[in-house]
Amino acid sequence: MKNIESSVFKINTANGTGTGFYNKKNDIIITNYHVVAGCHTVSLEGKDKNRYLTQVLYVNPGKDIAFLRANDLPKPIETVVIEHRTESKSRDKVIVLGYPYGMPFTVTEGIVSNPRQSIGGNYYIQTDAAINPGNSGGPVINEKGELMGIVTSKFSDADNMGFAIPMETLREELTIVNDMSDAFTLGCSNCGGLIEEKTDYCPNCGTLVDEKLFEEMELSDFSLKVEEAISKLDINPILARSGRERWYFHQGSAEIRIFVYDNNYLFATSPLNDLPRKNLAEIYEYILTADMGPHRLSISDNQIYLSYRIHISDLYSDHKNEILECLAQLATKADELDNTFVNDFGAEMTHYSK
Repeated sequence: MKNIESSVFKINTANGTGTGFYNKKNDIIITNYHVVAGCHTVSLEGKDKNRYLTQVLYVNPGKDIAFLRANDLPKPIETVVIEHRTESKSRDKVIVLGYPYGMPFTVTEGIVSNPRQSIGGNYYIQTDAAINPGNSGGPVINEKGELMGIVTSKFSDADNMGFAIPMETLREELTIVNDMSDAFTLGCSNCGGLIEEKTDYCPNCGTLVDEKLFEEMELSDFSLKVEEAISKLDINPILARSGRERWYFHQGSAEIRIFVYDNNYLFATSPLNDLPRKNLAEIYEYILTADMGPHRLSISDNQIYLSYRIHISDLYSDHKNEILECLAQLATKADELDNTFVNDFGAEMTHYSK
């Protein structure tokens, strides 16, 4: 099981986070369409916290399946087993792997409640295994590591009712992988034909197609301004996106978080270090007296933070460029300070550090 875990990844987008898993045979990442909807490029993040730019190759909204490819991703040696003939049966034990709510890697288990639950004209595997937002696109496996299905949803007002796209549906989609190019491709919901160019109908069967399925989601002007600051760090902003108007990334060893606070403020912060048991007086004095310019050192829950806060309206003032520079400087300063607190005061890196 532990070997398989390295082939399951968090998927980060400007809309939120989800889960995907690597398929060695086809060199693709498998996930849900709704995880990457509106995106042509996303990022993959493994348990080592490294992120990789990832292209969305194929989406089939009707089946809620998408295929991705990350060219620079170190290829996992052990992966979820797809080439098998085991079928799901009621009361079979299943295991769900993924990143619920964007948290670190999580494993939950349960049983198959119904292997062919009919919902909206499609069949799904129903399970009582714990499934939450962020698990979407993750693998549902048996104890042999064989894929039983792909997490797709749960009923929000019901307990212990999660659903997975069955293996049979995925097998049908995998047959088209060799026919795909590197261009963004849409699968027709009616005939399954491949559509590479923006159109309002399927050239194969004539079914109406929503042209918006080919379009990338536009970022808000506010988000574009924040990403301008991230670009100053020579980081592709796509690698920093962690949800709607949220950016989490590492600058060196320091984790940087940028997000909207209280609907009015842009907040940037970095958890630098855990407080040591000794030399506390010296650390307190440093925090109280060190000149951090526009940034602030503080302590919360036994951790040292470096932070910067501005009112969102300030991004539209004459001070915009200065603010963007301060956002970028917070990241570089955090990467220096976490080492300072280790070397000079005996503090330790936080578990958020890289």
